[in-house]
Amino acid sequence: MAKTIDTSKPMKIKESTGYRVFTVCNIILMVILCAAMLYPFLYLVAQSFSSAEAIIAGEVSILPVDFSVETYIYVMTNNNSIFLRNYANTIIYSVLGTVLALASSCLLAYPLSKRELRGNKFIGPFIIFTMYFGGGMIPNYILMTTLKLQNTVAAFVLPGMISTYYVILMRSFFETVPRELEEAGEIDGLSMWGAFVHVALPLSKPILATMTLFYLVQYWNNWFDAFLYLADQNMWPVAYQLRNLISTSANVEDAGESLAINANIKSCAMVLTAAPIICVYPFIQKYFVQGMMLGGVKG
Repeated sequence: MAKTIDTSKPMKIKESTGYRVFTVCNIILMVILCAAMLYPFLYLVAQSFSSAEAIIAGEVSILPVDFSVETYIYVMTNNNSIFLRNYANTIIYSVLGTVLALASSCLLAYPLSKRELRGNKFIGPFIIFTMYFGGGMIPNYILMTTLKLQNTVAAFVLPGMISTYYVILMRSFFETVPRELEEAGEIDGLSMWGAFVHVALPLSKPILATMTLFYLVQYWNNWFDAFLYLADQNMWPVAYQLRNLISTSANVEDAGESLAINANIKSCAMVLTAAPIICVYPFIQKYFVQGMMLGGVKG
Protein backbone atom coordinates (compact mmCIF):
# COMPACT_ATOMS: atom_id res chain seq x y z
CA MET A 1 0.00 0.00 0.00
CA ALA A 2 1.44 3.34 -1.04
CA LYS A 3 2.20 5.80 1.71
CA THR A 4 0.21 9.00 1.43
CA ILE A 5 1.83 12.38 1.99
CA ASP A 6 -0.01 15.05 3.91
CA THR A 7 0.26 18.20 1.81
CA SER A 8 -1.85 20.33 4.16
CA LYS A 9 1.18 21.10 6.32
CA PRO A 10 4.23 22.91 4.97
CA MET A 11 7.30 20.75 4.66
CA LYS A 12 10.14 21.61 7.00
CA ILE A 13 13.62 21.59 5.54
CA LYS A 14 16.06 20.12 7.99
CA GLU A 15 19.01 22.44 8.44
CA SER A 16 22.43 20.91 8.75
CA THR A 17 24.75 21.71 11.63
CA GLY A 18 27.15 23.51 9.28
CA TYR A 19 24.36 25.73 7.95
CA ARG A 20 23.28 26.66 11.49
CA VAL A 21 26.85 27.52 12.45
CA PHE A 22 27.16 29.66 9.31
CA THR A 23 23.90 31.49 10.12
CA VAL A 24 25.00 32.25 13.69
CA CYS A 25 28.42 33.46 12.53
CA ASN A 26 26.80 35.57 9.83
CA ILE A 27 24.46 37.24 12.34
CA ILE A 28 27.31 37.93 14.76
CA LEU A 29 29.39 39.44 11.96
CA MET A 30 26.53 41.69 10.82
CA VAL A 31 25.92 42.88 14.39
CA ILE A 32 29.60 43.74 14.76
CA LEU A 33 29.63 45.62 11.44
CA CYS A 34 26.46 47.55 12.34
CA ALA A 35 27.92 48.50 15.72
CA ALA A 36 31.18 49.60 14.09
CA MET A 37 29.28 51.84 11.65
CA LEU A 38 26.84 53.28 14.18
CA TYR A 39 29.32 54.01 16.95
CA PRO A 40 31.11 56.98 15.26
CA PHE A 41 27.82 58.73 14.51
CA LEU A 42 26.42 58.08 17.99
CA TYR A 43 29.67 59.39 19.43
CA LEU A 44 29.36 62.59 17.39
CA VAL A 45 25.75 63.10 18.51
CA ALA A 46 26.75 62.57 22.15
CA GLN A 47 29.71 64.91 21.80
CA SER A 48 27.60 67.64 20.24
CA PHE A 49 25.25 67.60 23.26
CA SER A 50 28.02 67.35 25.89
CA SER A 51 29.79 70.10 27.77
CA ALA A 52 33.25 71.29 26.77
CA GLU A 53 34.75 70.12 30.04
CA ALA A 54 33.48 66.57 29.53
CA ILE A 55 34.90 66.48 26.00
CA ILE A 56 38.35 67.65 27.15
CA ALA A 57 38.33 65.10 29.98
CA GLY A 58 37.46 62.33 27.52
CA GLU A 59 34.33 61.29 29.42
CA VAL A 60 32.01 61.18 26.40
CA SER A 61 31.21 57.81 24.79
CA ILE A 62 27.82 57.22 23.12
CA LEU A 63 25.81 59.10 25.76
CA PRO A 64 26.03 62.85 26.40
CA VAL A 65 27.77 64.02 29.58
CA ASP A 66 26.49 67.25 31.20
CA PHE A 67 23.80 67.61 28.55
CA SER A 68 23.98 70.99 26.82
CA VAL A 69 22.63 72.58 23.64
CA GLU A 70 24.95 75.59 23.77
CA THR A 71 26.86 74.41 20.69
CA TYR A 72 23.70 74.30 18.56
CA ILE A 73 22.67 77.72 19.83
CA TYR A 74 26.13 79.07 19.00
CA VAL A 75 26.05 77.62 15.48
CA MET A 76 22.55 78.93 14.76
CA THR A 77 23.05 82.39 16.27
CA ASN A 78 26.67 83.07 15.32
CA ASN A 79 27.46 85.65 12.65
CA ASN A 80 24.16 87.56 12.73
CA SER A 81 21.99 84.42 12.73
CA ILE A 82 22.77 83.70 9.09
CA PHE A 83 22.84 79.95 9.67
CA LEU A 84 19.12 79.42 9.02
CA ARG A 85 19.37 81.41 5.80
CA ASN A 86 22.26 79.19 4.68
CA TYR A 87 20.21 76.13 5.57
CA ALA A 88 17.34 77.42 3.43
CA ASN A 89 19.81 78.03 0.59
CA THR A 90 21.00 74.43 0.83
CA ILE A 91 17.44 73.12 0.64
CA ILE A 92 16.74 75.26 -2.44
CA TYR A 93 20.00 74.30 -4.15
CA SER A 94 19.59 70.61 -3.35
CA VAL A 95 15.98 70.34 -4.52
CA LEU A 96 16.49 72.43 -7.64
CA GLY A 97 19.78 70.75 -8.52
CA THR A 98 18.39 67.25 -7.97
CA VAL A 99 15.35 67.91 -10.17
CA LEU A 100 17.45 69.39 -12.99
CA ALA A 101 20.10 66.68 -12.68
CA LEU A 102 17.51 63.89 -12.84
CA ALA A 103 15.79 65.47 -15.84
CA SER A 104 19.01 66.03 -17.78
CA SER A 105 20.43 62.60 -16.90
CA CYS A 106 17.22 60.84 -17.99
CA LEU A 107 17.07 62.80 -21.24
CA LEU A 108 20.66 61.80 -21.99
CA ALA A 109 20.57 58.20 -20.78
CA TYR A 110 17.31 57.15 -22.46
CA PRO A 111 18.38 57.85 -26.07
CA LEU A 112 21.77 56.23 -25.41
CA SER A 113 19.96 53.03 -24.39
CA LYS A 114 18.58 52.71 -27.93
CA ARG A 115 20.94 50.86 -30.22
CA GLU A 116 19.14 52.22 -33.28
CA LEU A 117 20.24 55.76 -32.35
CA ARG A 118 22.48 57.15 -35.07
CA GLY A 119 25.97 57.83 -33.85
CA ASN A 120 25.43 55.85 -30.64
CA LYS A 121 28.78 54.09 -31.04
CA PHE A 122 30.50 57.48 -31.11
CA ILE A 123 28.42 59.37 -28.54
CA GLY A 124 28.72 56.68 -25.86
CA PRO A 125 32.54 56.52 -25.79
CA PHE A 126 32.72 60.32 -26.06
CA ILE A 127 30.64 60.68 -22.88
CA ILE A 128 32.73 58.06 -21.09
CA PHE A 129 35.87 59.98 -22.16
CA THR A 130 34.74 62.97 -20.09
CA MET A 131 34.72 60.79 -16.96
CA TYR A 132 38.49 60.28 -17.19
CA PHE A 133 39.62 63.58 -18.73
CA GLY A 134 38.28 66.99 -17.69
CA GLY A 135 39.24 70.59 -18.16
CA GLY A 136 40.18 71.09 -14.51
CA MET A 137 39.36 73.70 -11.94
CA ILE A 138 40.97 76.73 -13.61
CA PRO A 139 39.23 76.35 -17.00
CA ASN A 140 35.93 75.78 -15.21
CA TYR A 141 36.45 78.89 -13.12
CA ILE A 142 37.29 80.94 -16.23
CA LEU A 143 34.18 79.57 -17.95
CA MET A 144 31.89 80.48 -15.06
CA THR A 145 33.47 83.93 -14.83
CA THR A 146 33.17 84.54 -18.57
CA LEU A 147 29.49 83.57 -18.47
CA LYS A 148 29.04 85.97 -15.50
CA LEU A 149 27.45 83.27 -13.37
CA GLN A 150 29.27 84.17 -10.16
CA ASN A 151 26.97 84.83 -7.17
CA THR A 152 24.05 83.13 -8.91
CA VAL A 153 22.18 79.92 -8.19
CA ALA A 154 23.33 78.58 -11.56
CA ALA A 155 26.96 78.72 -10.41
CA PHE A 156 26.16 76.20 -7.70
CA VAL A 157 23.70 74.00 -9.62
CA LEU A 158 25.14 73.71 -13.14
CA PRO A 159 28.67 72.31 -12.51
CA GLY A 160 27.38 69.06 -11.00
CA MET A 161 24.18 68.71 -13.01
CA ILE A 162 25.32 65.70 -15.06
CA SER A 163 27.48 62.89 -13.75
CA THR A 164 28.88 60.49 -16.34
CA TYR A 165 28.78 57.57 -13.93
CA TYR A 166 25.12 58.17 -13.09
CA VAL A 167 24.23 58.50 -16.78
CA ILE A 168 25.88 55.13 -17.50
CA LEU A 169 23.99 53.60 -14.59
CA MET A 170 20.67 54.95 -15.88
CA ARG A 171 21.42 53.88 -19.44
CA SER A 172 22.04 50.33 -18.25
CA PHE A 173 18.70 50.38 -16.45
CA PHE A 174 16.79 51.75 -19.44
CA GLU A 175 18.24 48.93 -21.54
CA THR A 176 16.42 46.44 -19.29
CA VAL A 177 13.02 48.03 -20.01
CA PRO A 178 11.19 45.63 -22.39
CA ARG A 179 11.10 47.07 -25.88
CA GLU A 180 7.76 45.29 -26.47
CA LEU A 181 6.04 47.58 -23.95
CA GLU A 182 7.23 50.67 -25.77
CA GLU A 183 6.17 49.22 -29.11
CA ALA A 184 2.73 48.44 -27.68
CA GLY A 185 2.45 52.04 -26.55
CA GLU A 186 3.50 53.29 -29.97
CA ILE A 187 0.83 51.09 -31.57
CA ASP A 188 -1.73 52.73 -29.26
CA GLY A 189 -0.64 56.13 -30.55
CA LEU A 190 2.14 57.15 -28.20
CA SER A 191 4.96 59.18 -29.65
CA MET A 192 8.59 58.70 -28.66
CA TRP A 193 8.12 61.26 -25.88
CA GLY A 194 4.92 59.50 -24.82
CA ALA A 195 6.68 56.15 -24.59
CA PHE A 196 9.42 57.75 -22.52
CA VAL A 197 7.04 59.51 -20.12
CA HIS A 198 4.27 56.90 -19.83
CA VAL A 199 6.21 53.64 -20.22
CA ALA A 200 9.92 54.01 -19.44
CA LEU A 201 9.77 56.43 -16.51
CA PRO A 202 7.03 54.61 -14.52
CA LEU A 203 9.09 51.41 -14.78
CA SER A 204 12.22 53.25 -13.65
CA LYS A 205 11.22 54.14 -10.08
CA PRO A 206 14.09 52.12 -8.52
CA ILE A 207 16.84 53.84 -10.51
CA LEU A 208 15.17 57.25 -10.20
CA ALA A 209 15.00 56.87 -6.41
CA THR A 210 18.64 55.81 -6.33
CA MET A 211 19.75 58.74 -8.46
CA THR A 212 17.64 61.10 -6.35
CA LEU A 213 19.56 60.03 -3.27
CA PHE A 214 22.94 60.31 -5.02
CA TYR A 215 22.30 63.78 -6.46
CA LEU A 216 20.69 65.01 -3.23
CA VAL A 217 23.73 63.97 -1.20
CA GLN A 218 26.03 65.51 -3.80
CA TYR A 219 24.37 68.93 -3.66
CA TRP A 220 23.76 68.84 0.09
CA ASN A 221 27.42 68.24 0.94
CA ASN A 222 28.87 70.49 -1.74
CA TRP A 223 30.78 73.48 -0.40
CA PHE A 224 33.68 73.80 -2.82
CA ASP A 225 31.61 75.34 -5.63
CA ALA A 226 30.35 77.91 -3.12
CA PHE A 227 33.97 78.62 -2.17
CA LEU A 228 34.82 79.26 -5.84
CA TYR A 229 31.77 81.06 -7.17
CA LEU A 230 29.69 82.50 -4.30
CA ALA A 231 31.23 85.55 -2.63
CA ASP A 232 27.92 86.74 -1.18
CA GLN A 233 27.55 85.24 2.30
CA ASN A 234 23.77 85.36 2.02
CA MET A 235 23.97 82.80 -0.81
CA TRP A 236 26.26 80.31 0.93
CA PRO A 237 25.01 76.76 1.51
CA VAL A 238 25.07 75.43 5.04
CA ALA A 239 28.00 73.10 4.33
CA TYR A 240 30.23 76.06 3.46
CA GLN A 241 29.02 78.08 6.46
CA LEU A 242 29.74 75.19 8.82
CA ARG A 243 33.14 74.70 7.22
CA ASN A 244 33.95 78.33 8.00
CA LEU A 245 32.71 77.96 11.58
CA ILE A 246 35.03 75.01 12.09
CA SER A 247 38.01 76.83 10.60
CA THR A 248 37.45 80.09 12.52
CA SER A 249 36.84 78.36 15.86
CA ALA A 250 40.57 77.65 16.07
CA ASN A 251 41.29 81.37 16.54
CA VAL A 252 40.28 81.34 20.21
CA GLU A 253 43.03 82.60 22.51
CA ASP A 254 42.80 79.91 25.20
CA ALA A 255 44.10 76.55 23.92
CA GLY A 256 41.79 74.44 26.10
CA GLU A 257 38.76 76.49 25.16
CA SER A 258 39.75 76.29 21.50
CA LEU A 259 40.00 72.51 21.71
CA ALA A 260 36.59 72.23 23.34
CA ILE A 261 34.88 74.60 20.90
CA ASN A 262 36.43 72.79 17.94
CA ALA A 263 35.22 69.41 19.18
CA ASN A 264 31.72 70.72 19.85
CA ILE A 265 31.36 72.60 16.59
CA LYS A 266 32.73 69.80 14.43
CA SER A 267 30.34 67.32 16.01
CA CYS A 268 27.41 69.70 15.69
CA ALA A 269 28.31 70.47 12.06
CA MET A 270 28.45 66.80 11.11
CA VAL A 271 25.16 66.03 12.86
CA LEU A 272 23.34 68.96 11.25
CA THR A 273 24.74 68.10 7.83
CA ALA A 274 24.01 64.37 7.96
CA ALA A 275 20.65 64.40 9.77
CA PRO A 276 18.42 65.50 6.82
CA ILE A 277 19.92 62.89 4.48
CA ILE A 278 19.52 60.20 7.12
CA CYS A 279 15.86 61.20 7.48
CA VAL A 280 15.28 61.03 3.71
CA TYR A 281 17.01 57.69 3.17
CA PRO A 282 14.36 55.41 4.80
CA PHE A 283 11.71 56.65 2.38
CA ILE A 284 13.66 55.51 -0.69
CA GLN A 285 15.63 52.65 0.84
CA LYS A 286 13.29 50.02 -0.61
CA TYR A 287 14.20 51.20 -4.12
CA PHE A 288 17.89 51.76 -3.42
CA VAL A 289 19.28 48.20 -3.59
CA GLN A 290 17.00 47.26 -6.48
CA GLY A 291 18.06 50.34 -8.45
CA MET A 292 21.74 49.65 -7.90
CA MET A 293 21.44 46.01 -8.92
CA LEU A 294 19.27 46.54 -11.99
CA GLY A 295 21.17 49.63 -13.09
CA GLY A 296 24.62 48.16 -12.60
CA VAL A 297 24.04 44.64 -13.95
CA LYS A 298 22.64 44.13 -17.39
CA GLY A 299 20.67 40.90 -17.59
